[in-house]
Amino acid sequence: SRDYSAPVNFISAGLKKSAAEDLSEEDSDEDEKPVKQEEIPKEFVPKKLKTGGNFKPSQKGFVGGTKSFVDFGSWERHTKGIGQKLLQKMGYVPGRGLGKNAQGIINPIEAKQRKGKGAVGAYGSERTSQSLQDFPVVDSEEEAEEEFQKELSQWRKDPNGGKKKPKYSYKTVEELKAKGRINKQLSAPQKELSQVKVIDMTGREQKVYYSYSQISHKHNIPDDSPQQPLGKDSKPQGFALPELEHNLQLLIDITEQEIIQNDRQLQYERDMVVNLTHEIQKMSEVLSHEETAINNLSKVLEMVEECERRMQPSCENPLTLDECAKIFETLQDKYYEEYRMSDRVDLAVAIVYPLMKDYFKNWDPLKDCTYGTEIIAKWKSLLENDQLLSHSGQDLSTDAFHRLMWEIWMPYVRNIVAQWQPRNCGSMVDFLDSWVNVVPVWILDNILDQLIFPKLQKEVESWNPLTDTVPIHSWIHPWLPLMQARLEPLYSPIRNKLANALQKWHPSDSSAKLILQPWKDVFTPGSWEAFMVKNIVPKLGMCLNELIINPHQQHMDAFYWVIDWEGMISVSSLVGLLEKHFFPKWLQVLCSWLSNSPNYEEITKWYLGWKSMFSDQVLAHPSIKDKFNEALDIMNRAVSSSVGGYMQPGARENIAYLTHTERRKDFQYEAMQERREAENMAQRGIGMAASSVPMNFKDLIQTKAEEHNIVFMPVIGKRHEGKQLYTFGRIVIYIDRGVVFVQGEKTWVPTSLQSLIDMAK
Repeated sequence: SRDYSAPVNFISAGLKKSAAEDLSEEDSDEDEKPVKQEEIPKEFVPKKLKTGGNFKPSQKGFVGGTKSFVDFGSWERHTKGIGQKLLQKMGYVPGRGLGKNAQGIINPIEAKQRKGKGAVGAYGSERTSQSLQDFPVVDSEEEAEEEFQKELSQWRKDPNGGKKKPKYSYKTVEELKAKGRINKQLSAPQKELSQVKVIDMTGREQKVYYSYSQISHKHNIPDDSPQQPLGKDSKPQGFALPELEHNLQLLIDITEQEIIQNDRQLQYERDMVVNLTHEIQKMSEVLSHEETAINNLSKVLEMVEECERRMQPSCENPLTLDECAKIFETLQDKYYEEYRMSDRVDLAVAIVYPLMKDYFKNWDPLKDCTYGTEIIAKWKSLLENDQLLSHSGQDLSTDAFHRLMWEIWMPYVRNIVAQWQPRNCGSMVDFLDSWVNVVPVWILDNILDQLIFPKLQKEVESWNPLTDTVPIHSWIHPWLPLMQARLEPLYSPIRNKLANALQKWHPSDSSAKLILQPWKDVFTPGSWEAFMVKNIVPKLGMCLNELIINPHQQHMDAFYWVIDWEGMISVSSLVGLLEKHFFPKWLQVLCSWLSNSPNYEEITKWYLGWKSMFSDQVLAHPSIKDKFNEALDIMNRAVSSSVGGYMQPGARENIAYLTHTERRKDFQYEAMQERREAENMAQRGIGMAASSVPMNFKDLIQTKAEEHNIVFMPVIGKRHEGKQLYTFGRIVIYIDRGVVFVQGEKTWVPTSLQSLIDMAK
């Protein structure tokens, strides 16, 4: 602590100088006048620092730790250590040097005292020996001074007054060649400007040029300036021969043009050599290919000649069909190009057809329907033209296999069909089924349309359903898989004959149902329903009219005859019959029975008994429900009267219970039907709620994927141009503005939704 009661102590600032000492200092200041730039020694001129990669720190030993750091930062013991903290904030590591490369310096920065009071650099370089050692410089001042003096001398007259030495320009052959190539490239635009008249007034005299190229040659000759007029002090030229100079320049130009022309000719010849070399290579390849083709053709010719020799009748080793097939397989495998280019039709006609005729000589198609199928299938792969798109009979001249089947195989089929009886259809159907994958399509169509169908049509015309014991469906329906829609013309006469046969038919005869039942799925639904309404329903209505409803002694035969046709006629037709011919009589009997003091238990049994005679499908019809509900209402009204309730106690409760039970059954049945419909629609992917309606294109694709059991899900973390990628089955897609893009080989291709589903399947 300080003692403030003590007297004030002053700190000495030094002794005051005398007047003599002040005067001597002023004299010394006058001596220190600014030194001129020329008097500064050259060694003190500022020099350029050498920077960049040439910097070589001279303090390598500092990093190695050769100097002790014991006293480093010792001054901070008198402060709060802010200097060390600032250095560490700026990346300083204790123990390492400062600087970009952590090179540091060993000695502190030295200061150099300036001589006088001039500006920085006025007395020469102020760099110390340490800075020169740490940061070496490049001395370029001398070069700069020389360049400056050189540029300065250009504006001065020659002090020596001597003559200028002539300057010569030299051109090498390579420069001439390069110039010739450039001129050749620019020849096209120069031709357009070759006839332009140019007046040059830049010189002492007016000159006229006839192309821009002449102006470009104007300054090619060095020192080609117009002659200066002779003055008083000027001397005349000692050597002025413009004709000689012109001739020499002309010789030089001619030589240059010859060099350029020779270079162009040489380049042309070199290009020709390269072109001819490529042509030789191409021709050699063509030649080798032709030689290979000649060798292959010669081998093919040998094989064909061998076959021809073995086909002769006098040959000891005749050619068989299997050996011939092997020869053709060899031709197809080893010499495919020659085999494809050759005329296979003529070759097959000459070699294969005689062998094939001999093979099928004793063949009966109906007895052995599979005979020859393997052989023909093998020859189909050998002879059929793969590029043949048409299947008409006009292709016989271009396809050997079709011609073989038409000329060799088809005559046997025609003969056997001519002798065939249509009612024995099994053998013929089996024969065609076994050959359907081998025979060409147009030949099979010809057999069915021209041979089989006329026979069937003729047999249908002669068929009589009343006398023939064999049902017609037994020999018509086996042709459905092969002929399908071709049998449509036969259906109309069949229906007419069946209708004529049903004119005198009675529902008690069950044979009509046996004859008609196989045709239900063959005829179209419209034609079948029309046939039933016209020929069967009126007969059933007459039968129901004859039915007598007697609760005490009921005969059910007529009712059974009608109900047996339930699967044959539509539900609406059957319900119409019951409404018109059955329920009026039934309700009338019920009313008359209730009006004569009946036994309600018997009525209940009678009601339930009649209701059990109908199937669930008929009972579910609204009209049938209404009729039975009407019967229940009649029974309820009957038991509600006081007389009926007095005469038979408990009847009202029984009838009410019956009504409640029947109504509940109807309600349960309707609920079950609605549940089944909802489940079916849910399985199809069509929900009943409005939320299931696709709101956008993605939801539509998802719905279609669920319908076709295709996996549709996003690819996690994958996008294309900001759009989410999805997998649709094995296909990668993305959706952009309602369009599906599918990933192709190189680009994304837009496609339709149906095509996308087909590709995914």
